[in-house]
Amino acid sequence: MQPLAFVQLVQTELEQVEDLLAAQADGYHQDLQAALRHLLQAGGKRLRPVVALLMGRLLTAPIDRLIILAAALEMLHTATLVHDDLIDGALLRRGIPTLNARWSPAATVLTGDFLFARAAKLATDTGSLHVMDLFTRTLAVIVDGEIRQLFEGGAYTTLEQYERRIYAKTASMFELATAAAASLAGYPPDHGPYETARRYGYHIGMAFQIIDDILDYVGDSRHVGKPVGNDLRNGLITLPALYYLEEHPDDPDLRFVLEEGNLFDEARLQALVERIRSSGAIARAAEQARAHVAQALAALEALPASPEREALAELARYVTERTF
Repeated sequence: MQPLAFVQLVQTELEQVEDLLAAQADGYHQDLQAALRHLLQAGGKRLRPVVALLMGRLLTAPIDRLIILAAALEMLHTATLVHDDLIDGALLRRGIPTLNARWSPAATVLTGDFLFARAAKLATDTGSLHVMDLFTRTLAVIVDGEIRQLFEGGAYTTLEQYERRIYAKTASMFELATAAAASLAGYPPDHGPYETARRYGYHIGMAFQIIDDILDYVGDSRHVGKPVGNDLRNGLITLPALYYLEEHPDDPDLRFVLEEGNLFDEARLQALVERIRSSGAIARAAEQARAHVAQALAALEALPASPEREALAELARYVTERTF
């Protein structure tokens, strides 16, 4: 398969997911309808729905319930992005103005709340109490991670702190996608296929965020959607900086980020980014992402061979090969 060819297996279902998403504001205030259209038109990879659909098909879950699950996942993800953009003061996402760039903070918060409510309704519509429980627990993990970052800052200095943050931020949602798909296929949490599916989601989610963090140093800002070095600029220490810190604990600019929580001097920032690029930190971080992908692929080996399993394997490999 070529990159993104894994989507083709579930293209028909994805189109139904898009229709379901587009209908979520029907009957509500016209500005909520306009906001939802704006958010959906911004695009996105729809990886979480794709993962859920592929895993669910592999485990023979009912397609109609999988489509609802996939829509619930994308709605939950979209809601978190709305609140994230407001918290971060981001004015663009994927090159398109964010809601908070167009609306007041109050209207943006309320729109995010509406999307959370619609995600919860969709989760309910799967007809699975366990899926509903997974959604609520995952949302609590995501919010807890954001609160920790707000109150403790983003200048983590240990791998454990970093991994906890990226699990909350990203991997928890991929884990939700695969665990919920297994649940809809009839597998309880203590059953082998459920745990296998959950592990796959966890590991590709961890790899996905590590690559995101690497792209903040080496990506093309036009494709990544934010300036290179943006994490350091805002005081966020990610895996490349952590590995660099191990080898250069006295770097004055990195020490400044750790102590002050930001680095707005552009010349110093770009010089630090270049030093991190020139070190072995990027390669080490990429190796860590590949290790997570290897564990995801190993988990898949326990599941029946099928086109869906091959697509999930290709998706896992794509995670570390992507450039945006």
